Amino acid sequence: MKRVVLAGVGALAMVTMMGAANAADLPRRHGMPTKAPVYVEPGYNWTGFYAGINGGYGFGHSEWSNPAGTSGFNIDGGLVGGTLGYNYQVGKVVYGLEGDIDWSGIKGQTNTGICAGGTCETSNNWLSTARGRIGYAFNRIMPYVTAGAAFGDVKMNLPGIGSETETRVGWTAGGGVEFALTGPWTAKVEYLYADLGKATCSAATCGVSTNVDFNTSLVRAGFNYRF
Repeated sequence: MKRVVLAGVGALAMVTMMGAANAADLPRRHGMPTKAPVYVEPGYNWTGFYAGINGGYGFGHSEWSNPAGTSGFNIDGGLVGGTLGYNYQVGKVVYGLEGDIDWSGIKGQTNTGICAGGTCETSNNWLSTARGRIGYAFNRIMPYVTAGAAFGDVKMNLPGIGSETETRVGWTAGGGVEFALTGPWTAKVEYLYADLGKATCSAATCGVSTNVDFNTSLVRAGFNYRF
């Protein structure tokens, strides 16, 4: 009996030692469980074509001048129209081309100076620009500068006498900031200075050949849809 008990104790001790050895061979887990990496949204990319609408207000100056003297006066009015453009982003810099055409209600008149005894009126019925843009992308916000050509009509009117209209080509420059909204939509605000130079009212209408200049500051806002 004593031998049986000793044999049982020996067998139990051997099994216990083998279990401990196998446990020591198991790989250990190092550190705590880690979380999945946080998703970071890729930066907004401005590259692509777009179309939109714009509207705002123009205020400036017109001057009638001939050998008899000059008459200068302020002009102002609203404008609204459409926009087409294309952006190409390189790093943070955004290069673009943009064109627009607006109906314009900018006008003004005077009855002083060479216009005394009557009324001289300057008005603009449409105004268009073709410009280059350079912007810097702060992800979904892009400030920019812009410059190019301006096109428009200058109507020279002497109520009760007659009027002439001349299409002029001038220049424009300014800047603004554009914001990416939701989906393909963006919004912008901008300032442009536009100078259409000098139109000429003939002697047949004005009595003597008269130069009429037109320049205006434009403050506009707009919405664009990116394709």
